Amino acid sequence: MESRDQVQALRQNIEQAIKGKPEAVKMAVVTLLSRGHLLIEDVPGVGKTTLAASLARSIDCAFKRIQFTSDLLPSDILGVPIFDPKKNVFEFRPGPIFTHILLADEINRTTPKTQSALLEAMNDGQVTVENQTYSLPDPFMVIATQNPSDHQGTYPLPESQLDRFTMRIRLGYPEASDERAILLRAAAPAEVLKPVLTRDQLILLQKEVEEVTLEESLIDYLLAIVQATRRLRDLSLGVSTRGALFLQRAARALAFVEGRAYCFPDDIKRLVPLVFSHRILLKGVSPRQEADAVMMQILGTIPVPL
Repeated sequence: MESRDQVQALRQNIEQAIKGKPEAVKMAVVTLLSRGHLLIEDVPGVGKTTLAASLARSIDCAFKRIQFTSDLLPSDILGVPIFDPKKNVFEFRPGPIFTHILLADEINRTTPKTQSALLEAMNDGQVTVENQTYSLPDPFMVIATQNPSDHQGTYPLPESQLDRFTMRIRLGYPEASDERAILLRAAAPAEVLKPVLTRDQLILLQKEVEEVTLEESLIDYLLAIVQATRRLRDLSLGVSTRGALFLQRAARALAFVEGRAYCFPDDIKRLVPLVFSHRILLKGVSPRQEADAVMMQILGTIPVPL
């Protein structure tokens, strides 16, 4: 099966469980192929966990899920040394983070201390416990879901945590026809989906994405947007270099998913709200929805390369 067919098969498999959200499914696949991490934010009950589980179960890789709660500890995620009386030594017992796809469900229901347990893993593909460093499997992807920050019992994710996510997407309520299909059980539960991609095939696709052409004029366009976020007076925090790198990789992945070997300026424009909005901070108390509007305002001021 060719690469394009593999990507199409992956998207179709996920869409068996997620009805009427093809763009959200596409962006989830783009994040996967760009070796990134995905944050799905929305109100409860619209399919966040189903999308995450469907993506994970469509790949023949190890998959684990953690339900984040207020009493979850970092050791519940990373693992802990356990004393073996027979050997008279401490042996490390790996936590659920040692997997290929990790579903961090309702990540903002746990404390910032526990949220921070993911930082090293998401950035470096490794974890350190008791001064010992352990590598995580390759590929490694965190798919996190979170409820809006103004909901009860939530802890806002710190900026350093948000910056580890390549993309933040929202699902929104389904159209009436799609919701009817869901009620009539036309959608397959995520648990019954079969893998359509092996681990080796996924790694090969990720390497092919890196070969997609992104011309220097587009890199200059991307950097002009990043610089604009750092100059805007309405913002107290602009886009990081990590954010720029993530957008570069996501643009290649989006072109690849759409069957192209090169990027368009529109790839950058489409991805800016999804990749940059959760990285910027507006001055004063402002809802995060306004971040999308600010990014669109900045986009309108940057000349598009021809």
